[in-house]
Amino acid sequence: MSEVTITRAVRMPDQFRIARFLSNPKLGPRLLFFSGGSALNDVSRCLKRYTHNSIHLVTPFDSGGSSQGLRLAFNMPAIGDLRSRLMALADETVLGQPDVFRLFTHRFSKESGQEELAGDLEAMIAGIHPLVAVVEQPMRTLIQNQLRTFQEGCPPTFDLRGASIGNLILAGGYLNQNKQLEPIIFLVAKLVGVLGHVKAVSDDNLHLAAKLATGDIVVGQHLLTGKEQAPLTSPIEEIFLNRSLQTREPAVSVFPERNTALVQSADLICYSPGSLYTSLIASLLPRGVGRAVASRTVPKVYVPSLGHDPEAPGMTLEDRVQVLLAYLRKDAGSDCPVERLLNFVVTDQGTEEDDIAAVEQLGITVLRLDLISSKSDPYYDPVPLCEALVSLT
Repeated sequence: MSEVTITRAVRMPDQFRIARFLSNPKLGPRLLFFSGGSALNDVSRCLKRYTHNSIHLVTPFDSGGSSQGLRLAFNMPAIGDLRSRLMALADETVLGQPDVFRLFTHRFSKESGQEELAGDLEAMIAGIHPLVAVVEQPMRTLIQNQLRTFQEGCPPTFDLRGASIGNLILAGGYLNQNKQLEPIIFLVAKLVGVLGHVKAVSDDNLHLAAKLATGDIVVGQHLLTGKEQAPLTSPIEEIFLNRSLQTREPAVSVFPERNTALVQSADLICYSPGSLYTSLIASLLPRGVGRAVASRTVPKVYVPSLGHDPEAPGMTLEDRVQVLLAYLRKDAGSDCPVERLLNFVVTDQGTEEDDIAAVEQLGITVLRLDLISSKSDPYYDPVPLCEALVSLT
């Protein structure tokens, strides 16, 4: 098999390609996203209109939020971001499984007592809770089995308040599948009719750690984001994978072969918006990611986050691009040409001319488009961003 490179002119947005994909999303392009967090979820929901073939490689290294309790209770990878991306891509039409979707997106009340919530969980396992009773067989039995396994393995001190039912089902499935993520992600994708592909970027049960400019080591994603804890007072110098939350134990993770195959099938590779280090760079840390990206000749696009990122204070657009390239080259090789790793930066019209010029000096094309929904609270409008990405395929 040989690969042929074809060059074509692109009109942004390309109305012909957009109309074609809207008319038949089942034949839409294979856009591959490296990401974590929730920053891409609204875009993912919108993307279902254009393609049912998008690929999402999500980090399982978080140590805060909805995943924290489960990671501590079961010594397992983080599943919160995987669950939220699965739900973002779920078929929410009558052709999908709306009853399963409602169950997976339900959270226990934060105000209820533990005994009351334990009773709700018992009712779900028995199949008599209203959210479970309406689910058709055999899906209902599958869900009951995962919840039962979760309950049996759950420590008595586990706090059910605010717990996501989808996370509990995924945790039970992880235990049922000999502590493997991939089988339960596949099952949940089928249960909710995911219109795309969602995979963990790594199967390994690891944590994020960072070396700061001061030389200090900070272990745990929840301590790095500046959201659950106070922002770091020193810039991040290096981020790496670590075995535990207790001590500095650097670890190596290997990019699974199934993910390498997905990269090789992609029509476009996107480095997604989100926290620079704990969302984007974290998804590039497994060994093999950089080489897989460099070997695939398709458009490679970086969509930088809007607004203030507590992980990257004072960093310019060029600074963030250089960090992205540096981590890709750790695996692809220090001499890997820029064009094999990154071709476009898609950003809003408000981006400063000096920032654009600095990035373009690296040989990267900056596409400055009207992408922001609100100037007071800037975030990407999913429609023009999706249309920009599908236009580049």
